[in-house]
Amino acid sequence: MDSRQRAAEIGEFLASRRAKITPEQVGLPVYDAAKRRVKGLRRQEVATLAGLSVDYYTQIERGKVTGVSEPVLDAIARALELDEAERSHLFDLHRAITTGPHRARPRRTKTTRPMVQRLLDASTVPAFVRNARQDLVCANQLAYAFYSPMYPDPLQPDISTPVNFVRFCFLDPKARDFYPQWDQMADNAVNLLRTDAGRDPYDRTISDLVGELSTRSDEFRVRWAKHNVRLHYTGTKSFHHPVVGDIEVAYETMPLPAEPGLVLTFYSPEPASPSADALSLLASWTATNLAAPAPQPPSRTDSR
Repeated sequence: MDSRQRAAEIGEFLASRRAKITPEQVGLPVYDAAKRRVKGLRRQEVATLAGLSVDYYTQIERGKVTGVSEPVLDAIARALELDEAERSHLFDLHRAITTGPHRARPRRTKTTRPMVQRLLDASTVPAFVRNARQDLVCANQLAYAFYSPMYPDPLQPDISTPVNFVRFCFLDPKARDFYPQWDQMADNAVNLLRTDAGRDPYDRTISDLVGELSTRSDEFRVRWAKHNVRLHYTGTKSFHHPVVGDIEVAYETMPLPAEPGLVLTFYSPEPASPSADALSLLASWTATNLAAPAPQPPSRTDSR
C-alpha cells in the first residue's frame, strides 16, 4: 500500500468514527437537525471538540498528517470517543504515513523454535500459534483436531500448509456450521485483521489476503469497509465441532516477543461443564481415531 492509499485510509477511518457519534452523545446542541446531511458528527463539530481549527482537522482527515503531534491525535481520539483499539489504530496509521516503509524484523510463517512447540504439546487444552494475517502456524494435536474442519481432509489434516482463519470463515461453507454465531465471528475476524494491517501496513501478505477476500466475498468486503478494529486478548467463543458437537471455551492470547507478529492462544472450557466433557471426548478421539471414520455428531442445541 503506497502513501496515498495509506493517507486515504486514515481519512476513511476518521470519517467512519465520527459517523458513529451523534452531537447529542457528546453534548453538542443541534439547531438544524432537518438540514443535517451527514450521519454523526460534522468535521467542524469534531474540530470544536478537539480544540482545533476546522481547516486543520479537515487536512488531517484528508491524510495530510506530517507534522501532526501526538497531543493533537490524542485530542481527536478524545473527541471521537475512541476506545483502546481505535486509538491504537489511529496512531498506527499516522506512524505508517509519517515514517514510511521500515525494515521490520522478518515474520515467521512457521514457528521453528522447539521450545514453542514443546509448550504447545505440554498443554492439556487446545493451544496454537497464529500470525498477523491469521494463519494457523503451529498447534498441539488437540488444537489441530479442534480446527480439523478448516482442512480439506479433517481426518488427516495436512499441517505442513498453514490454513487461514479468515479465509475459512468467509470462503468455506463449513464455517457457518462450525461457528454457531457466524456473524459475530466474521466481524471479529475482519476487525482483528484490520487491526493487524494497521500495525504493519506494508505487510504484502496481509494486503494480498485482503485483496483476495474483497474480490471473492461480499460479506468480507462490506465488513472491511466499516474500518472497525478490536483487540483480542480474552473472552469466550462458541463452536459446533463435527465430532463432539457444541463447545464453548474461554480464550487467552499473548504475543511471543521473540517471534514478532506471532500470537499464542489457549482455549479452556468451564470445568465440569458439557463443554469440558465434549473437549475430553475430542481428546480421546484425537488420540485413537484421527484416521478412522468420525462418529456421528450430537444434534445441534442452537435454534438454527
